[in-house]
Amino acid sequence: MSSFSPRLRAMLLCAAVFLFALGGCASTGNSSDPLEPFNRGVYKFNDGVDNLFVKPAAEIYRGLLPAVIRTGISNFFANINDVIIALNNLLQGKVPEAINDVGRILVNTTLGVFGVMDVATELGVEKHNEDFGQTLGYWGIGSGPYLVLPFVGPSSLRDSVGWLVDIKTDPKRYVNPVRDRNLLYGVNYISRRSELLDAGKLLEVAALDPYEFLRDAYLQRRQNLVYDGNPPEEVDFDTKDEKPKTETPKPTGGSTRAPLPVVAVEETAVNSVLITGDRFPTPAEIEARERAAADPVKDSRVVRIWLPGGGE
Repeated sequence: MSSFSPRLRAMLLCAAVFLFALGGCASTGNSSDPLEPFNRGVYKFNDGVDNLFVKPAAEIYRGLLPAVIRTGISNFFANINDVIIALNNLLQGKVPEAINDVGRILVNTTLGVFGVMDVATELGVEKHNEDFGQTLGYWGIGSGPYLVLPFVGPSSLRDSVGWLVDIKTDPKRYVNPVRDRNLLYGVNYISRRSELLDAGKLLEVAALDPYEFLRDAYLQRRQNLVYDGNPPEEVDFDTKDEKPKTETPKPTGGSTRAPLPVVAVEETAVNSVLITGDRFPTPAEIEARERAAADPVKDSRVVRIWLPGGGE
């Protein structure tokens, strides 16, 4: 009990500080982001951590390892993540999708040499994107306020709970000894960050306010994922007054691939966002669209932007 008491006191102290910070940041006029001052502070913290440690480590990682090895490492961790995806598809009652996920794991673990080669995708076995935050949303749990987590990045009250559950179901968590487990987490983290190095500077062109750009993209992407690529058409995503114009139907099963135009988010490393289409055009995007008006192909381009400490 003596060894537990200091830990308990530390946890209570951290909780008190966190709640005090939340209380001091309430009500900013944005219904989806009532904790904006607090979130912006965490965003800046994450940005500093990324610039000082994560990004340099990712650059060294990419410089030392050839592309074929980096791809194999990425495939290896993606295969492990399919376990979490399969569990959440099952919890959502999507039995065919869960069976599909288990099939991917079996094929890639065996024929793909522990997932180093993504044989399942080559055979046409679709990869899904599910987590416990989406499972909670599937069963009607609202996202709650937007929340930026230290070292994690964009989230929400619901997705933060989901993230904690996903950690518990992550197979990497049960690797022993702890040294090997931490090595797996570290390599996975740096691997995912290294995949987005080339697009890091695009943020300066894509958004006047990176924090708002990331927040809006994240919230829309999570809505899109909860509804398996088919969110309600009448939902108003104006983050200053996010109120559905019609009653929100219960999400149904289906493909996770979203039709254009849609803002999509793919959480990787500290944060990242995959932006497809132009639901939230910035002045720079509008100007670029006018220049490319004669070429409609450019309107459906895909841009990957890494937002250090606040998303991609």
